[in-house]
Amino acid sequence: MKTHQRSEESSIRAARRSAVLRAIESHSADPSLRVGAIAALLGITPRYVHLLLEETGRSFTQHLLQARLRKAHAMLCDPRWHDRRIGDVAHESGFTDLSYFSRAVRREYGATPTAVRETARRHQEIQ
Repeated sequence: MKTHQRSEESSIRAARRSAVLRAIESHSADPSLRVGAIAALLGITPRYVHLLLEETGRSFTQHLLQARLRKAHAMLCDPRWHDRRIGDVAHESGFTDLSYFSRAVRREYGATPTAVRETARRHQEIQ
């Protein structure tokens, strides 16, 4: 019975962790997003959110940054966003500081936001 109980608890934790990660992803464009908002949304405590994410090896802040970077990268590569300013992309993906956004993109993708956009544009022209 104990093994079954442990397995059930593990499944519940995994489901809650997935819910936390989905909530981070879907609300990442909100520049004021904090762990407390995610916890309240899911009816759990902020501490429990941190404990669930600890098991992934990354913090809430790291997951949030990754979600924002994925969103920004998708916009930079999307032809519908090619005429928009880089600042608009940063803002729409949840960043409030343009220089931090540029540094984060450079660190993650090895290129500036403008270079990421240009590479995507050239790749789309080839196809």
